[in-house]
Amino acid sequence: MDARILIVDDDPVCRRMLTQIIEDHDIGVVIGTVEDGSKALRMVKEENPDIVLMDLLMPELDGIETMKELRDRNYEGKVVMLSQVVNKDMVGEAYQMGVEFYIHKPINKIEVLNVMNKVKEYVHLQRSLWTIKNSLNGLDHFQPKRIVSAKTHSIREVVVSLLSDLGIVGESGSEEIISIMEYLVQTKCSNFPPLKELYESLATRSKAEPSEVIREGKAIEQRLRRVVLASLNHLASLGLTDYAHPKFEHYAVRYFDFHDVRLEMMKIEKSEERGKSKVNIKKFLHVLYLDTLDKLVEQ
Repeated sequence: MDARILIVDDDPVCRRMLTQIIEDHDIGVVIGTVEDGSKALRMVKEENPDIVLMDLLMPELDGIETMKELRDRNYEGKVVMLSQVVNKDMVGEAYQMGVEFYIHKPINKIEVLNVMNKVKEYVHLQRSLWTIKNSLNGLDHFQPKRIVSAKTHSIREVVVSLLSDLGIVGESGSEEIISIMEYLVQTKCSNFPPLKELYESLATRSKAEPSEVIREGKAIEQRLRRVVLASLNHLASLGLTDYAHPKFEHYAVRYFDFHDVRLEMMKIEKSEERGKSKVNIKKFLHVLYLDTLDKLVEQ
């Protein structure tokens, strides 16, 4: 299903340019174009688009105010902010409101295509997650019996292949990730468990005393954070070398928030310390689990 896109910009020329780029390159279906935030809110309520392309500065209701309204109304689609404003505080506020992608003005076709393809991939990933989650909720009717009876070594081979693509095979913490994936697949987990539960489940394999289990669980958490950071750094480095690198395009937006990937790329350029970067470990493990299931089904 094509992504459904709403364009919100007070400049009619900009609206036409964006519509033409999106339609000419099969990015999605433009379901409407409006010139201000108030009309955008009405259109979002009526049509519930997958993606909203929205100007930061508009009359009546600007992009920041519109984002606040969308957040209050629990809008679950993706918002791409458009603006030539370079004020870091305004851009920072937009990110805080939930904007994950940003396109600069004047409109550059290459940038629009790069960003919109990433957002499109993100939307498709969300749909896949919901589809797989719904399938797993009816686990008694879940068809791939090969997953239920999958041998440990075959699970390991699949996960190692994915970790190789993510650039972290052999890193400290990668063995814990493999063990977590084996546990999730073998227990036919339908709802992703809390991270603390996963860490302490691993810790009980080597520790017996409750206090030791808690300490080891915290140590596992730190190792996983470092290995996920290493993957973020690896993908960001690929993106800096070649923004169109297939592994960067495929994995960066699936496993990480794109805003965090961009920040990591800037840190690498400035030779800043990577240890302070932010990562969502649960998202990383959840997506890895779903990708593992997909590959096991294909076997």
